[in-house]
Amino acid sequence: MDVVSIPFRYVWPAELDLMARRGMTLRGRWSGWQREPFTSESRRHISLWEKIA
Repeated sequence: MDVVSIPFRYVWPAELDLMARRGMTLRGRWSGWQREPFTSESRRHISLWEKIA
């Protein structure tokens, strides 16, 4: 069995926003798949982005 190492790091939602501003628009952000509100207390997020044409 081959083992593959992939580097991961935590990314804050604000950092994703900065990276996406160059061609995407944020359409929604929730703290879970049932669209629970995203707050400063949220431990995870689901972000929906749309590519700008």
